[in-house]
Amino acid sequence: MTCDFRLIELIGALFALLYLWLEIRQRPALWIVGIISSTFYVAIFYHGKFYADMALNGYYILAGVYGLWMWRREFMRRRQPQDATATIAVSRTTLAQALILAGIAAALTVILTRVLQQFTDSPVPFGDALTTALSIVAMWMLAHKLIEQWFVWLAVNLISTGLYFWRGLEPTAILYFIYSIASVIGYFQWKKKS
Repeated sequence: MTCDFRLIELIGALFALLYLWLEIRQRPALWIVGIISSTFYVAIFYHGKFYADMALNGYYILAGVYGLWMWRREFMRRRQPQDATATIAVSRTTLAQALILAGIAAALTVILTRVLQQFTDSPVPFGDALTTALSIVAMWMLAHKLIEQWFVWLAVNLISTGLYFWRGLEPTAILYFIYSIASVIGYFQWKKKS
């Protein structure tokens, strides 16, 4: 990996850490910072041959627009003229939602694994597919402010930490290890507000 590319990876990781800090604090700016971070990570994961994660970051860019719109829409719906701090309430995932989301994650994992095996030189098609599928589900949960999204992110982050160290993406592996810790912190921060 070239020195120039390592700088791109470090900048992407810094934006990703800022995104995480904003997410834990439930700040709408997280979506804009996430779009910037994801743009960096499209290039980073292409370089590291994590193709599903590369595509996932393309999804994150679109999800950032959707999340910003959802949070803004809910903010405007709930906001009273005298309440300048209105935000979307943290809620819990219903059993029906959990079953549907688990089914979506499983189906996406199977489909993405097959695509990666057939059409790419991905060194870890199942791991790449699994973390991508879970991330898609977790991002939807975040847009709807479901507290259990933190558990899904914890699984994604722990698996990703190992994968990225293995592939030599050390700054990104460290970032995902920090994400793992932050997933626990984020859960308890959000729990206080649910």
